[in-house]
Amino acid sequence: MSRMADLDLEIRALLDEGLRPTSVASLLNIPLEMVYDCIDAMDTDTYDESMDGDFDSAMASAGLGTDEDYGYYGDDE
Repeated sequence: MSRMADLDLEIRALLDEGLRPTSVASLLNIPLEMVYDCIDAMDTDTYDESMDGDFDSAMASAGLGTDEDYGYYGDDE
């Protein structure tokens, strides 16, 4: 792994342990801005469930709409 990737993992691990950003920067002898950049990246690492791979979301993203858009509401039983 590259030095930056290793450093990112170290920052994340220390933050997960509960250390403050200033402490992390001091321990790793890096600028505080690097710690805050890592925190910003962690905030955007969330999972987007809107496109979870199901058929309806795939068809909607392809511009084909859903069954309901075409008047089909399931089998009447």
